[in-house]
Amino acid sequence: MKSELTAVTEREQWNSALEKHKVYDFYHTYGYHQLSKKKEEKAVLLAYDNIGVTIHLPLLIRPVPGQTNVYDATSVYGYPGPLCTGHSISSETITSFKASLLDFFRENNIVSVFSRLNPFIPNQEIVLQDLGDIEILGSVVNIDLTKDVEEQRTLFSKTTKRYINKVRKICTTRISKEKEDILKFIELYYENMDRVNADQSYYFDYDYFFNFIHSPDFETDVIFAELKDTGKVISAAMMVKTNNIIQYHISGTLNDYLEITPIRLLIDTMRIRGTEQGYTFFNLGGGLGSQNDSLLRFKSSFSKDFRDFKVWKLIVDQTKYNQLTGPKAEKVNSLDNTFFPLYRYELTSK
Repeated sequence: MKSELTAVTEREQWNSALEKHKVYDFYHTYGYHQLSKKKEEKAVLLAYDNIGVTIHLPLLIRPVPGQTNVYDATSVYGYPGPLCTGHSISSETITSFKASLLDFFRENNIVSVFSRLNPFIPNQEIVLQDLGDIEILGSVVNIDLTKDVEEQRTLFSKTTKRYINKVRKICTTRISKEKEDILKFIELYYENMDRVNADQSYYFDYDYFFNFIHSPDFETDVIFAELKDTGKVISAAMMVKTNNIIQYHISGTLNDYLEITPIRLLIDTMRIRGTEQGYTFFNLGGGLGSQNDSLLRFKSSFSKDFRDFKVWKLIVDQTKYNQLTGPKAEKVNSLDNTFFPLYRYELTSK
């Protein structure tokens, strides 16, 4: 049986497909996939149509190192996952979709599939039910922008309120996409990456920032905090707006001003602006590596609206998966079982 799925790879068709959905995030867009994929990876939007229901699943298909004509699939970094039209999905439609999806994976020699899911997109778990495993890795913090701005503020911790008031006295905020300002943002971001000893993969090149900020597929607000007395930029953040969702993407703060946490003011500015513009969700994200850490506690000082961050894992060919994992069996047996696929451990971990 041939797969009923089609693999969309061109911008025009990809964008047309997304327009069928009332809600999608920038992580689903063609533009973000092109920015995110590595040279050897292929970005695809798997499209399935049934009577009254359309399902789209974006993925990056990549060759398995050391193998010939063997592949696996993963998702872009962030919160993608499947999109589904229609308010109700019949069990027959879900069964047919899953059969077609498995056919596609098998026909294309895809051994395993991994995808992060989006806490703000409906029906993702329904579409993927009983197909592989869905696991909760941690929590993300959402600011509910449907509430009045003053009601939102009542949920802030006393510390966050105090710091926002303090920084607001010495800083102003502004939004800019000018080249000079983007270069300032890049410098701040790199300084942050240096401070936390980030992996080299987080040091995006200049083209990444400029192409991201000027992408036609989603809107990015680059917000700056600058000192009132000197005009010096001390902190900046990229906030991405798509449909009814705002995502706090990346940020940077000068080391000399870390103690006053000006990023709090930028978040506060974005949540007020987002509320006025009619957005629903403002996702601050979670802890480092989805852990319950100081970063998550910082974000939770703005809101207690926690959402589960979930991932989907599927082994398509168990025999091949075991063969690939086998040479590393002794090592991977002692690992945290959240790592997937296990056969890639040595290739992507320190």
